[in-house]
Order: sequence, then structure tokens, then C-alpha cells
Amino acid sequence: MDDDDLEQQAPTVELTDEDGRSLLCYVEKSLDVDNQEYVLLQPVEVPVVIFAWEPDEEDEEEGTLEDIDDDEVDEIFTTARAILAEQDLILNRTAITLTATGDLPDTEEDDLITLEVGEDEADMSVEEFQQLANFFYEEQEYVICTPLDPLLFFARLNHDGEPKLLTPEEFQAVQPQLEDQLFDELE
Repeated sequence: MDDDDLEQQAPTVELTDEDGRSLLCYVEKSLDVDNQEYVLLQPVEVPVVIFAWEPDEEDEEEGTLEDIDDDEVDEIFTTARAILAEQDLILNRTAITLTATGDLPDTEEDDLITLEVGEDEADMSVEEFQQLANFFYEEQEYVICTPLDPLLFFARLNHDGEPKLLTPEEFQAVQPQLEDQLFDELE
């Protein structure tokens, strides 16, 4: 099944953030918890993450990728968009995440980045990304990536059927029930 077939079969909803940006998402699952409908969503477009590269002081080849805040994204967005346009990709400022439209380049071994994410070793998880490009802006190097695993998140449907992203507190309150229902469906 190609992407066009998936788009015709999977229902979609448009999520809007507090800044008025929207994100079209596939509804992967619909779950009911205490008479409230929740949906598991996946963006239709390819999620994109921009990291700042912080080289190791002792070894220039080594370093870390650091998250950047929304203000920094706003500052470098035009440059990042121009860099991806060279690969026939269009960078979009959407709700929740940046996205790209267009055909991604084939994944090459040299383009894979593995990051350990978490506050301490007990919470550490591994995430893999495909590097799409890197660029400099005011002497800072940035790396544009897309996650290899799908970006999935939950939203609550309001009385009009519009999705509202869960706050961290809301998610913690219903997470066990949502996960129980998902795992029950897998068995």
C-alpha cells in the first residue's frame, strides 16, 4: 500500500496549537476512557527536528546534539527552509513539530544518528534519526533530522470532534487506561 492509498483509507483530523498553527494527522486509534474519546495521532507529513551541534572541546569530531527552543527555531527557520529546498523538501512550521513535504532521500548508513535521551540512566532511551542536512547560522552548526520511528501522540476530542493535545498532567492521568486499551487490542 503506498502513501496515496493510506491517505484515502485512514481518517484524518487537523490539530491546532495555541499559536494557531495546524498539523494534519492520521487517526491511528480511537479509545474511550470514562466516556471521553481520545485518539492516537500520527502526522501526515514527515516530522522534522533541528538540533544544535555542540562539538567536544577536546575532539572536534565528537560532540552532542542539543535541543533548541522555539525562539531559536524562529530565528533559523528561513535558513533551514532554504537548505531543505535544495533537496526538494519544503520545511513547514506546523503545530507540535516541524514537518517536511516532499520525497525524503534514501537512508544511507552515514546519515543515521543514534541519540540516548533521558535525564538519568534509569530513564534513558535510544532514538534514531536520519540526518537530512546540516548548516551554519551565525557560527552555530545545526543538524536537520527526521525520526526513524513514527511520531505518535494522544489528543482528546472535544464535543465538536476537534482534537486537543493533552497537557502533560492530562496525559499522566489517563496514560494507564490508554495503554491498557492499546495492549488489550494487541493481544
